[in-house]
Amino acid sequence: MTNPMRAASAVLLTLASVLVIVLAPGVWSADAAALMGPLRQPGDPAFVASHRGDRARAPENTIPAFAAAVASGADFVETDLRLSADGVAVVMHDATVDRTTDGTGAVADLTLAELRALDAGSWYDAAFAGTPVPVFGEFLDVLAGAGHVTALVELKGTWDAEEVRGLLGDIYLRGLQDRIVFASFSPNSLVALRAAAPELPRVYIRRVLPIDPAEVAHRYGAIAIMTRPSALEDRPDAVGALHEAGLGILLYTLNTEKRWGDALDWGVDGIVTDDCSALDSWLAETAPET
Repeated sequence: MTNPMRAASAVLLTLASVLVIVLAPGVWSADAAALMGPLRQPGDPAFVASHRGDRARAPENTIPAFAAAVASGADFVETDLRLSADGVAVVMHDATVDRTTDGTGAVADLTLAELRALDAGSWYDAAFAGTPVPVFGEFLDVLAGAGHVTALVELKGTWDAEEVRGLLGDIYLRGLQDRIVFASFSPNSLVALRAAAPELPRVYIRRVLPIDPAEVAHRYGAIAIMTRPSALEDRPDAVGALHEAGLGILLYTLNTEKRWGDALDWGVDGIVTDDCSALDSWLAETAPET
């Protein structure tokens, strides 16, 4: 039997979500410069995006990792979303829970209750034993308490427009619509994002750059391309081409001073890293004197 109070709460939450989405004054259409600051020139410091939270200090994609990333001063916190068997957005990179929890099986085959019963911290260190798999709302709560941080949220797999809409209430109810950037490898997910949430910015992730990255980004309504450093080694001119089109470029996942230096030499706008504190310190140490 349905609990009347729970049903009433669900109705109120749905109505509130719709009203916030329709009436929220912060609804906006972002461009790369509005989100990332002025597009960089070679030698300019890039913004720092912590990869799955601060993986150097806590188990990836957990609340402790996100809290550590915020404390480190990262500009962006990157994370990943998947849907549980019962359609709830949970924070998990891999398609299965095997690597980062004490459980086994595909995320898509496990209910939220089954996922929440897993230990997502012991594999990293005993000090994190019992750390749960977060839901999207818990990640957003950390973001809401850190006014200087923007979230780069990768949708893993392929999402449709209805599934994307399921994320919007949590975002708008917390007033975070101007601090969320979605990203995906999937063109279908980018199409769904544009249909369901056209006002929220999107980043297209590509392992290999297309022949005309600016045209492809515009085709999917993306404000930036995110790719690997190897994609730029033979095509550093792609950075200038994207910038000329008003688009940004981000690189993942860079964890050495050589890679950081290469990224700055190319003039990329953002660097995704596993050790945001180390990168932030390196940027401060190598900044030109003014």
